[in-house]
Amino acid sequence: MPNPHPTPRLAFVHLLEENRPQAIAWLQGGSAYSQISGLVKFYETPYGGVLIETEIFNLPGITVPGSTGFYALHIHEYDDCSEDFSRTGDHYNPDARPHPQHAGDLLPLLGNQGYAWEVFYDKRFQIRDILNRSVVIHANRDDFTTQPSGDAGQKIACGIIRSNHT
Repeated sequence: MPNPHPTPRLAFVHLLEENRPQAIAWLQGGSAYSQISGLVKFYETPYGGVLIETEIFNLPGITVPGSTGFYALHIHEYDDCSEDFSRTGDHYNPDARPHPQHAGDLLPLLGNQGYAWEVFYDKRFQIRDILNRSVVIHANRDDFTTQPSGDAGQKIACGIIRSNHT
């Protein structure tokens, strides 16, 4: 069946409007940032990649009017968000590439007084490849240079990627 949308953007808007992601990860903060919560949604696209929508609440800085900050966002190897996320493993990196070319290296979050929302397209993995892995938010931005993982600091929130098929 031909794609009825003349541009990828219009197809992506349609996916977001339908709000039927194929996978989701509910994120919760660890002991140092227990107030953090949010949802990462993963949508299959007609273009062979994945549309990723992230909405996060209560990031650091929520009580500081006008505050902003960048936070690293990664897909990690394992689905163990216990013990302040020390068991999530390394970044998802099936092709053994250097950082920041890991498939699990995602766009950074821009928190605005504790809230972040973003949507982006990624063609480095399929949803089936990331099921039962974790999404992790780090306390700092990813510097996109330091090996092996960008010197992003403490893991402050984590969620497990699960299928959203009902």
